[in-house]
Amino acid sequence: MAASVFDSPLYARLFPTGDAGRLFSDSAALRAMLLVEGALAKAQGAMGIIPELSAAAIHRATLEIQIDPGALAQATGQNGVCVPGLVAAFRAEMNAPEHAQYLHWGATSQDIIDTGLMLRLRQALALAEADLRIIVAALADQAETHDDLPMPARTYGQQATPTSWGAVLASWGMPLLDALEALPDLRERSLWASLSGAAGTSAALGDEAAALRKALAEGLGLHDPARSWHTDRGPMLRIAGWMAQVTATLGSMGQTLTALAATEVQEVTTGPAGASSTMPQKQNPVGASALVALSHQTAGLLAALQSAASHQHQRDGASWFTEWMLMPQIALSCASALQHAVSLAQSIQPNPAQMARAFEQGQDLLHAEALSFALAAQMPRPDAQAATKALCAEVAQTGVPLSDLARTHYPSLPASLFDPKAQLGQAPAEARAFAARARAL
Repeated sequence: MAASVFDSPLYARLFPTGDAGRLFSDSAALRAMLLVEGALAKAQGAMGIIPELSAAAIHRATLEIQIDPGALAQATGQNGVCVPGLVAAFRAEMNAPEHAQYLHWGATSQDIIDTGLMLRLRQALALAEADLRIIVAALADQAETHDDLPMPARTYGQQATPTSWGAVLASWGMPLLDALEALPDLRERSLWASLSGAAGTSAALGDEAAALRKALAEGLGLHDPARSWHTDRGPMLRIAGWMAQVTATLGSMGQTLTALAATEVQEVTTGPAGASSTMPQKQNPVGASALVALSHQTAGLLAALQSAASHQHQRDGASWFTEWMLMPQIALSCASALQHAVSLAQSIQPNPAQMARAFEQGQDLLHAEALSFALAAQMPRPDAQAATKALCAEVAQTGVPLSDLARTHYPSLPASLFDPKAQLGQAPAEARAFAARARAL
């Protein structure tokens, strides 16, 4: 198989990345770097740092000239970075040495690579935001419709107490709304331009270095960090962390949907299902499984990225190289998870009959907690817990539902005690609160 599922024609439909896939190619990386070089020259020309005529010529050329990534392979392998080869190739293609000599004036490779990556990450976040809005809208519609549809809640994989399908949807939707609301601050604190020169001191740019960095940031629509961040990988970690948070939430959604679609449960259908090569009855929850796999991958990648964030001195080649390996994979894992989640959020459907059947087959044991608190109104709480536990043991021995045994022993219990809809607690309110918050956003 291919080294990355995201670059694989074979796995392209299993791990689709949508428009984000085009952001993480060699051609896209070079195009972004040339945009940075052009914006830098334009800002320098306006400030009189380089001749304005040369600045205009460089800026125009960066929009027109195409550089073959393969042509830079030799230089990149030798230098450890692609920028020296890119600058040399661009100057040759521009064929105007009187102007091209001012390209990359006072900058260093890291300035161009980091700022170019930020341009691509900005687009990746915009695409993620659009997908998230579709997902939360679809989840909110269902949560509102099924705010009080009873189903078993499960802890440790076992039936616990009643909840509602709307509340389950809200448990995924709320953290996704948190992620959406965090985006403006994330962009401001992380989508930074870099212009600090060879060792982070901006020595070659002189007294106008800070003003030039600000102008570069404005020209590219990025934020000015007002400092060097060559060894501060906080911006990358914050963006990667946001993507990992989203992917983890979607992984949880995939885990639960896989369990709820199991043959023995069938409380949810997940839309189009996958087939087996030999078992015709199979309806495999492929999309949900992909969400879990992508979550696993992202967690591992993020851990490695955090480890690589500790740079030595003023630049660390090994740490920087590691970041190049990991950051695109994190971004594409998130993008692919969002693609699957859009499809799932628009196709998942509850099976109310099967949810109701789960209460019946469970012999009303999901109401054990409610029973213990109802009995606590008649006796001390420890005694109520002991009595409830004894009744649960009797259910296991006799097969008689808990409701029948409890009413036999304690005839004054309220009739609603074993009605799932009466025992949903705050579940319907959680579902409606999520739907309302999604509408407001």
